[in-house]
Amino acid sequence: MTAQGFALFDTAIGRCGIAWSGKRIAGVQLPDGREAETRARVQRRFPGAREAPPPRDVRRAIDRIGALLRGEDSDLASIALDMEGVSPFHRRVYEAARAIPAGATASYGDIAALVGSPGAARAVGQALGRNPFALVVPCHRVLAAGQRVGGFSARGGIATKLRLLAIESGRAARAGAGARAASVGGVGDGGGQGEGEGEGDGELGFDAAAALAHLRASDATLARLVDAVGPLGLRPDRTPSIFLALAEAIVYQQLTARAAATIFARVRALFARAHEGPTPAQVLRASDDKLRGAGLSQNKLLALRDLASRAASGELPTLAEVRRMDDEAIIERLSQVRGIGRWTVEMLLIFRLGRPDVLPVDDLGIRKGYALAFRRRELPGRADLLRRGERWRPYRTVASWYLWRAVERART
Repeated sequence: MTAQGFALFDTAIGRCGIAWSGKRIAGVQLPDGREAETRARVQRRFPGAREAPPPRDVRRAIDRIGALLRGEDSDLASIALDMEGVSPFHRRVYEAARAIPAGATASYGDIAALVGSPGAARAVGQALGRNPFALVVPCHRVLAAGQRVGGFSARGGIATKLRLLAIESGRAARAGAGARAASVGGVGDGGGQGEGEGEGDGELGFDAAAALAHLRASDATLARLVDAVGPLGLRPDRTPSIFLALAEAIVYQQLTARAAATIFARVRALFARAHEGPTPAQVLRASDDKLRGAGLSQNKLLALRDLASRAASGELPTLAEVRRMDDEAIIERLSQVRGIGRWTVEMLLIFRLGRPDVLPVDDLGIRKGYALAFRRRELPGRADLLRRGERWRPYRTVASWYLWRAVERART
């Protein structure tokens, strides 16, 4: 397969690559660590292609891919692909995979039956493992038997696969598809987390323009930081349940994001319907050896079991209940779970629920950002932050986001 040109483009999951031949897409590359690594990977795949501005048809494909990765309704089925050099069997597999709608999944066996080769599930897996058209041919929607996640050849492995499925599951829920997305010729649905309440997540619970106007008017120093950073980029991550959000938070504690994502993906892969995340019942049934084998420390294992036990008994509030509670009540209720402290719940309030008035005064990044923005030689104490934060009410979440950005700006 040859290509005339290629380009890199930004998406919600990082900087991707795309190569083209005429009006047809020759290949798509998912993010491969740093931008230079992604570019090098595309150049190795398509040695004759030159980096260039994408033509109109390719630009349209890029826009559709970007929309899909933002969780929007975006149809990639009409994107023309350059199948030169692709074997007839692989072509049939790719076309069958393209028929799986976002929010739904199929098994390797399902695809084998659809292409007229029942019993060829392993060959289907090999074809999808060589898929040059990532996302456009949605091999991430194809799972192993029993709804287990199976493998994924892109950087990040099953963690990347699960992330893509989570993005699409959120889109399907918001579109009203619920947990029972469409099926295609035996293609199964994606299932659900049990609460069925994820539709409202992912949106800010306040007017961003009003928040910025208030901060500019109430604090001239913070206003300068807002102007230097630019528009508010806070977009809460969707979660199908409080249980799953806290389970992920437990795994992520005291780890780098990459290490934590790998371990959480391993935990999810232990169970059927891995792309939806484990349920409390699954965690309670799993053996200690099984959970430790995924990379959980003893403390995190005990915390995860306590969380699952409280969720199973009804002690953990649902998303619907949390939405009716004020911030301090949520902090008090969720902090009763082993391994969950005030800071963890504050992060959930900001990055999962989009609450407007959260100021994590114990967060080191907030304290560093304040010292940088307000030109202090020493980090502020809790009392100093709380006192200044009174100016920012009722939008202390937005102020916090800009203080974090101050630290990022200092690093770069």
